[in-house]
Amino acid sequence: MTHFRPRYILSATLALLLAATLTAHAQAILPAAQKQPSVSAQKAPNFVSSQEAKPAVPPPMVEPLIVNGCPIWPYTRCPGADLRHADLSARDLAGADLRGANLMRADLRVANLAGANLDGANLTGARLGKVNAPVATFRGANLTGADLDHGRLMRVDFSDADFTGANLEAARVPFSWFKRTKFIGTNLQETKFNATNLQDATMDGSFLRYTIFPDSFFEGCKGCPTDW
Repeated sequence: MTHFRPRYILSATLALLLAATLTAHAQAILPAAQKQPSVSAQKAPNFVSSQEAKPAVPPPMVEPLIVNGCPIWPYTRCPGADLRHADLSARDLAGADLRGANLMRADLRVANLAGANLDGANLTGARLGKVNAPVATFRGANLTGADLDHGRLMRVDFSDADFTGANLEAARVPFSWFKRTKFIGTNLQETKFNATNLQDATMDGSFLRYTIFPDSFFEGCKGCPTDW
């Protein structure tokens, strides 16, 4: 008759209990695993760019500036226009025809007047600080009390213009014409009159501190410096 030792019976009992526990655990997690979709079956995330999410909106139309019937753009033709007190700062008026225009107290700071025609224009009290006006013409223009500080005025024709009480501090006017031009009580501090024509001009009571006139023409000029 075979006799089993107690330790063998205990080992077999533990093995049966462990197998039963593992079987129950496997049956518990199997349904949960079946509910999870496979990686291939999962839907890929839908990445939408910002342009696709929101349709592109075109920039708003910029209405051109028109002052009293005068369109403000390059090469405009507005002789005799009424532009008093108009805000034309930083506007592009290159090649514009503004002959005889009334620009009294207009704001033309940093404006582009390259090649513009302002013959006979009224610029009394106008603000032209840092204006860019190469090859423009101001023949016979009234610039009484106008402010042209730091203006860039190369090869400009200011013949017969009136700068009474005007401010041209630190303005650059190389190769410009000032024939019969009036500088009465004008601020010409640090103005650069390089190779300018001041024939028959008048300088009376103007402030000439650090003003330079290299290679300028002074024939018939009244009050112009004689040591250049």
